Parts: sequence; C-alpha cells; structure tokens
Amino acid sequence: MKKTRILTAIAAASALLLSYPALALPNTQDTRMLSEPAVSSRHIAFIYAGDLWLSNLDGGGARRLTSDLGDKSNPVFSPDGSLIAYSANIDGNVDVYVIAAAGGVPRRLTFHPGADLAQAFTPDGHAVMFTSPRAAFNNRFQKLFTVPVAGGVETQLEIPNASRATYSPDGKRIAYNPLMPAFKQWKRYRGGTNSWLWLFSSSDKSIEKIPQPTTRSNDVDPMWIGDTVYFRSDRNGEFNLFAYDVKTKAVRQLTRHADFPVLNASAANGTIVYEQAGYLHSFDIASGQAHKLTIGVASDLGQARPRWVQNAKYIRDASISPSGARIAFEYRGEIVTIPADKGDVRNLTQTAGAHERTPIWSPDGRSVAYFSDESGEYELHVRAQDGKGAVRKFKLNGSGFYDNAVWSPDSRKIAFTDNGWSMYVIDIGNGKVQKIATEPMYGVDKSMRASWAPDSRWLAYTLNSPTYTRSAYIYSVEQNKSMPVTDGLSDVAQPVFDKSGKYLYFFASTNAGPSNNWFSQQNEDNLVTRTVWMAVLRRDLPSPLIKESDEEKAASAESRKDTAKTEAEPKSEAKIDPKTGRDDPKVAVAPVAPISIDFDGIATRIVDLPLPAAQFSSLAAGAAGQIFLLRESDGKKAVQRFDLKERKAETVVAEADDFEVSADGKKLLYRQKDNWAMGSATGKLLAPGEGKIKVDAIEVKADPRAEWAQIFNEVWRINRDYFYDPGMHGVDWKAMRDKYAVFLPELSSRADLNRLIQWMCSELAVGHHRGGGGDDFLDAKKVPGGLLGADYEVSDGHYRFKKVYGGLNWNPALRAPLTEPGLNVKAGEYLLAVDSRPLLPPTNIYSAFENTAGKAIDLTVGPSADGKGARTITVVPVPTEDALRNRDWIEGNMRKVNAATNGKVAYVYVPNTAGLGHTYFKRYFFPQADKQAIIVDERFNGGGSVADYYIEILQKKEIAWWTMRYGADMKTPSASIQGPRAMLIDETAGSGGDLLPWMFRKNNMGPLIGKATWGGLVGILGFPVLMDGGTITAPNLAFWTRENGWGVENEGVPPDIEVEQTPADVIAGRDPQLEKAIEVIQAELAKNPPVRPARPAFPDKSK
Repeated sequence: MKKTRILTAIAAASALLLSYPALALPNTQDTRMLSEPAVSSRHIAFIYAGDLWLSNLDGGGARRLTSDLGDKSNPVFSPDGSLIAYSANIDGNVDVYVIAAAGGVPRRLTFHPGADLAQAFTPDGHAVMFTSPRAAFNNRFQKLFTVPVAGGVETQLEIPNASRATYSPDGKRIAYNPLMPAFKQWKRYRGGTNSWLWLFSSSDKSIEKIPQPTTRSNDVDPMWIGDTVYFRSDRNGEFNLFAYDVKTKAVRQLTRHADFPVLNASAANGTIVYEQAGYLHSFDIASGQAHKLTIGVASDLGQARPRWVQNAKYIRDASISPSGARIAFEYRGEIVTIPADKGDVRNLTQTAGAHERTPIWSPDGRSVAYFSDESGEYELHVRAQDGKGAVRKFKLNGSGFYDNAVWSPDSRKIAFTDNGWSMYVIDIGNGKVQKIATEPMYGVDKSMRASWAPDSRWLAYTLNSPTYTRSAYIYSVEQNKSMPVTDGLSDVAQPVFDKSGKYLYFFASTNAGPSNNWFSQQNEDNLVTRTVWMAVLRRDLPSPLIKESDEEKAASAESRKDTAKTEAEPKSEAKIDPKTGRDDPKVAVAPVAPISIDFDGIATRIVDLPLPAAQFSSLAAGAAGQIFLLRESDGKKAVQRFDLKERKAETVVAEADDFEVSADGKKLLYRQKDNWAMGSATGKLLAPGEGKIKVDAIEVKADPRAEWAQIFNEVWRINRDYFYDPGMHGVDWKAMRDKYAVFLPELSSRADLNRLIQWMCSELAVGHHRGGGGDDFLDAKKVPGGLLGADYEVSDGHYRFKKVYGGLNWNPALRAPLTEPGLNVKAGEYLLAVDSRPLLPPTNIYSAFENTAGKAIDLTVGPSADGKGARTITVVPVPTEDALRNRDWIEGNMRKVNAATNGKVAYVYVPNTAGLGHTYFKRYFFPQADKQAIIVDERFNGGGSVADYYIEILQKKEIAWWTMRYGADMKTPSASIQGPRAMLIDETAGSGGDLLPWMFRKNNMGPLIGKATWGGLVGILGFPVLMDGGTITAPNLAFWTRENGWGVENEGVPPDIEVEQTPADVIAGRDPQLEKAIEVIQAELAKNPPVRPARPAFPDKSK
C-alpha cells in the first residue's frame, strides 16, 4: 500500500565506494566546502554549514558571526568593510540582514514574502542593493531594489530584470546578469538562457554587453574595480576568472583551473577571493597569481548530529499483517512494525546508512519482506516479523530498483517489478528468479503489479500496447506462460482474483484513451471513468450476476436434497492465536485446492458488475465474493465494498486516500492525509478517527553522515539506471562518482550534499537535472507575510497606493484583496494604519503585514495623508501576488494589441504547456476566435506536455458555413482563425516551451519573434524518493526526429525575427517583441486581407 509513491530520485552506494571514509569528520585545520566568499580590505566573509563566518585575509582567525536557525547566503561587505549584508532564510522567508563585521545582533532590512537576495552595497555605503521577485509579472524575473542600511523604505531600480549585480566604482553604472543562471544543472550549457553581462548606464539607459564567443558562453558574477569588470566564465571549458577592460573592450583569462570550476567570487582592493574545489583561493590582481587559502573552521555542525526523529511524513509505504494485528511501515528508510492497539513499535532494520523500502507481510504472518541497498545494490530481504533470527538476502538481476512486491498466498514466492518495468517471481525457498513480462512502453503510470490466485499457481497483471491501452493477462507459474484475458480494445487496470478462485475482477474503461496518451496536452479535459468487470474463470460456472427472479417455493423444497454440483469453498483457517488474537508464526495456513482456469472463450465470460461508471481506483479483494475500491467524487475519495451476493456497493470509509485489506479479509487499513486508522472490513461505515493508529509513537535514529553517503550513492545509481542514454552522454559515470565522493567526509549540512549532488550530476550536461530538499532538521515555524495586491509610493510622508491590481474574486487563485466587494480602494488613496497601528515611513511597509496571509485585518485608508475622510476596511491579505501581476500584464498586452490593430488581431498568452496553459488558452482564445489574425505569446513558458492542443486548434482550416433563419452565418469550425499567425518566444521559455515553437515552425504556421528559447527538450517521468525525503531527477525521456536526429536540447529554438528587449525600451513602457509581432501581422493582413465569403443565393427547389 503506497502512501504517495513519491517519484523523485534514488541511487545507492556501490561496493567500490564503501572504501571511502564517508563517516569521517570534516578537516578543522584545512576546511573544505567553504562557499560564497566576500572580501574587504581586512577580512573574508564566507558561508559554512549554513552560517556566516569571518576570517582574516590570510584565512586565519575564522570565527562565526551568525548562529540562528536558517541558511545564510549572499554575503557582501560595505565599502569600508565595517558591515556585512547577507540573506537569511529565517521563519520560512528569505530576507536581507546586515551585521557588523565585528559581530553583534543582525538587523533585518526586508520583510516581503518573496526571496530577497543581497547583491552589493551602494558605493556610498548607505544602502544595500538586492534582487527580489516581488514586482515581477512572471516567475522568471527578479528586479533590483535598494534598502537603507538603517532599514526603511525600499526603492525599486529602473533595470527591468536582473540576477547578479554590482555597481561601478562611481555608482553611475551597474554590471548585471539579466536572467537567473541556467547552467548550474549542466556543464557546457549553450541554450538560449545562457548568462551574459550587461553594463547599464543610469544616465541614458544604454547597455554595453561584454562580448562572448559566437558559440555563446556563461558569464556571471560581475565585480567592478577601476576600469575592469571581473567575472566568471565557462567560455574556455571549466569556469574560470576573466577580466573585461571597459576602455579597450578586451577580455582576458585570469585563472586556468581544469579540474573543478570557479564557483563564487568577490573582489576588493586588488584581491579576488573565489571558491574552487571546496576551498577558497586568493587571486592577486597585480601579479596575476592565485593561491589556495588554508582556513580552519571548528564548528559543532549541528545538522550532522545523530538524532531521533518522528513525523508521519516519513511513512512512504505500508503493509497490514494477515490478521490486522500489526502494520509494517517503510519509515524514512527503515522498516518498522506497529501494533494496531497494544504493544510497542518494532524497528526491524535499524540501518541508518542503508535504505529499506516496500515492506510486505507474508500471508502466513511469519515474515516481512522488503528491498534493501545494504550491500550497495538493492536486494530482497526476508526476515522474521518479530525481528529475531538471521535475515535471508536474495540478489536480484533486474534494472536496479524494485517495487510492487506481492507475496503469494502460500508465502513461498514473491512477485515484484523493477524500474525497467519488468515483472519477476522469486522462489523464497531456492532464490530462483523468473522474469514474467516486460512492458513494451514506458511512461508515467507504472500499473504493472501482480495479483496472485488463492492457490499461488497463477498471477494476473496488465501490459500496455504500443497505444498505451492495457490488457489483462494471467500467468501460469507451472507452465511459465502468460495467457490474455481481454481483447485490448478497452483499457484494463488492476486485476485481482476473488478469494474463491472463481473470478477475476478488473477495472475497464472505454474513455481512458486520451489520458493514457499521457504526453499529449489534449487530455487535460478528459475525465477517465471506469467500470468493474469480472471474468468467470471456468466455463462450467454460471454468472453470479444472472438475472434474479422471485419464485414461490414448494413446501417440501427445504427437505429436498440438493443434487447440484457444489463448489468446494477454500477453508478460512485461523492464522492467529485464538488466545491472544495476534499473529502467531506457529499457526499454519491450510493449503488451497488447485484452481482451474479455462482460457478458451474467456473473453465471452466477462460481465460488468452493477456499479455505475465512476472515477475508481485501488481495486482489492476482500472475503470471497467481495471487492474493495476507492471511488472519487468532487475531489474526495471514499472506500467502498461491493458484495456479489447483495449486488451492491456500500461505503466503508467516507474519506480516505489509500487503503489495504488484510489477508483474512477482516480488517481494513486506511490513510487520510497523514492519519492512519484500522477498522472492520466487514462492518458498516467506519466513524472518522475510529481505530486510529498511533504513528506518532514511531521514532527512528537518523545519522545524517551515514545518510548523506547513502543518498549520494543512491543519486549516482538512479542516474545510472534511469538516465535515457545508457552511455551516459559519453561520460565515465563511475569516474564521476569517484571524483566527487572525496567530498563526502567534508560535508557540513544537507545543503552541502545538495551542492555536491548538483556538481556530480552537472557532468552529464543535460537539462531537467534537478534535486534538492531533504532533512536539515531546522523546524522553525513559518511566518507567512501578507500582501494586498498593490504597488506603493511615499507621498506627504505617508504610504500611498500607486497601483491596485484587479483580480477575479470568484477565482481563489486570482483573489485581489483590495477589490473585494464594498472595499473600493483606489490608486492615489493612502494607507494610514494596520489594525489601528499607524503606518508611515521609515517603517518598512511589509513589516506591518507579517503573519497576516489568510487572516482578516483592519486597514485605515483615506483620500488624504492627514486622515481626513479616512475609513476602516477589513481585508484578507494573500500570500503571493504573482497571479495578479501576471494577469495584469496579459490583459494589458491584449489591450495593446486590440488598440494597435483596431480589434482585428487576437492575443493569447500561454504560461506553460500543462494544465494552467490549457486553462489560459481556453479562457483567452475562444472569446477572440472571431478575429482575423492571432499573436500567441509563449514567453516565460514553463513547459509540461506536448502542446498539440494549441497547435491543432491554431491550424484549423475553414470547412464550411451555416446559415440560420436569424442571425449571422456561422463558420465551421467556429472557433478558428485562418488569418496570419505569429508566436513570441524568449530565452526563458523551455521544455514544452521549446517544443511548442518548434512545432509552430515545423507546421509553417508563422514567424517566431523574440529570442532563442532555453533548450531543454528532455523529460522526467518520476523517480523514487530519497531516504530523507529529498529529490533528484535523471532525465529519462529525450526528443529526436527522423530528419535531424537529436535536437533542441542545449540549443534552444531560434527566432525567425530576433528582437532584444533592451532596458531603455522596457523602462519607457515598450515591449519591442510584441510591437514587432503586431507590425508583422498587420503587414500580412495588408498583403492578404481576409475575405469573408458571400452567402450564395437561396436555392430554388420549386422546379
């Protein structure tokens, strides 16, 4: 029973790596994993173990400046070196702080719920420049702000979007990266989102671009000293330091590291300090020489401390014992059992450095089986359910990762599947493994799972066809042969045998086809419903659903001997100790008579149960003649039990996300969110909370250092076993493991592990290679800041609403707090008080809204700063304004296009190629389908599926017209635009946002206008979760064509008409790319004006 079958990443230690001193402690004399250095004339600041540290310029005298919970980042020195600004993730929010270099209490400068990242001090040292997404209309941009060192009102700078940034010495120019880096997840990245550096002049808004090779490069982290901008670049291989002379325009390379890249750098007073290979290095600009700094950091490293942990979120799988006496849980990499009522938790594994998964309780109650990577590769382990005795270990020969394990009813065999989607059966007596079947098509829904017949001689499963239509099969263990049950025209799922052995139940659907083609966006609106079918397994058995008829019985009927052939029902022998009511290994399970299956004509013996089609899932067998399933309605799932004799279903659990029936059919284990409970499987509706399992009693010992080594190796293995290219892009993947494993003893935190994993995975040079999360054991309470959906300005010494964003208050995602009915807040009004507390500068406006998201608060607003005419209103702030700002931008663009084209051209924005994009397209295309032409804007598109839905609708041709007695004639297809089309693209559109313009071009639908796209056309189809809840991907889907082979990945889709969005244009309120699209479309309309056909004369049929 899967709690969530979380799909993310796994890869475990190989035997070779066991020789590494993974559990050794970091070197406190020459410490590694120091990061993000900042340098002043006297000191170096850096990040270690999530805290801010300070050392002398020579690396000596290291001391910690911060110790509060939460990761610190982005340290920068003030010009005189007396202050350090940095960002810190405190209370669940990333804000800018400032602290004296001599130490002391930090001062918080920002309070907005967005992530505020410190960049630099202003040259006069009076303010800190930082980036924030707070005012952006998309999730790709950050903007630049300054905030006074003493705190107060933030000022937004003119630059439209920026990532890393620094001032010129005179403060008149800013060197910056416009976009966030895309190269961190892959080396040698050269797609459209490559990083470049612009030098922006505040006086005339002009820009100067530091030149790059024609093949592109990534130039980042500018540092400006005198007439030289220093930066990191990968233009000649690994990242190294480079210098750009603003006078001569020459670029020269300063360092030549070839083993590991230069990662972060800071410059001051003729010195650049940079991070490389986990150490800090000092580069003397005058001499051109660099040397490694020896910095000894002695810290208690609290995140690495072994500790006991407990949390229901750690439960990832469960198995109920045969009688329901206990439950086995997969719990944060351990296998534990817990009593349903009385007794203690039992940890069967206690292996902090190994990952155990998928526990299954044997039907005889004696054993628990699970998969373990204790040896460095996953094996099947079987041990006594009481934890005593030796563990039996079985090597497996599948593709590396295993799940969907199911015991045979006689407890002698286990069926399981691997990550290559093959099914196997292992004989626990002799260890022999037999492959049963392999899915012909990989995908996102791994539905291959065995169901054993009661006699353990047969098992049922499903296989996909090349069209992703599943059929049911039954495999004979004795014959080593599979036979089909269904005809492949209906999609079949989750076959299960009835406990009597007479029937096979399964879900069937005739409308699942569109959704089974999972990569198509066309299936977004498809609601899959299923019915329950039943195959009668023997030809001599009547249908249990034969039409019933009430008849009068003869008086002597009761005394007559029934001569009809009767079926011997399997005996339901007790499997529990009658005295204790608990599973007893001494109690044997009675053998079951062999079951006979007649495959000839089996398709004609399939009948449907009297259950209306619905959103069914999780089919399971109960006692003979009973099945259980989940039925979803209005977003909620209920456990229902269907009885063949009663011929009806009844609800057993009103709300549950998952369930499992005990082997004896008498108990039901179910989960609702993180709550687990057990009740009778044979009784009436279970009351909420009845039979609650005390999962809070489960505690396991976590040893972070042992876990980090296991996680590192598991990440390596999942890439080995899941990555789409078995050749690993030509990379020696074993060598990469060895190259980066040397860092394992030096890790100080889970964040260090995430960085290390990123370094290793970047060697595969592929997009969508992401990871993160995991336990940092920092359980600080999150304090959600509230937002009103507005921009502000200071006027007459008070805060005033500069702009109030409209929303759609019937849509929770677009609720605009100040536009709720009756509030009538307008731009130009003043915000005077929050909950009766006066609010005026220099108090930071966002500090007044801490911890208010989703809570009702009172605002005092009015038309004047002096409070005359003020009124008090009650509002409920929102946690984010992103959707409001995005809608404002979209509908502003619609107005621009409408005005510029006199209403002739439609404008449709698609934020991704998944559900949200599908919603946006429907919302904006169909109301404008009467226009003569269309501009599709996919800038900032986040991808998702194959956007065939957009392409098909945009390509519809005129077929015919229809005349009605009244009103205008109607075109078929009515929702179609046959005129000119153009598509806007940009550097941040990627994945499905790469494929969409590629398809647009391939179908000759119109010009692409803007900038080359991201270039990330691989996909991720799900991976196992890491031990501590962290995630990793290993792209297992890649794009190619018969004409050109592999393409788009690491290239992007180039535009037909390239248009740069220069800061000057954007500051002036222009959108050059949209303007070019309007120009192109209008020219096409002028050249080929659409002609509406004239209705023919009505026919004369009188002759």
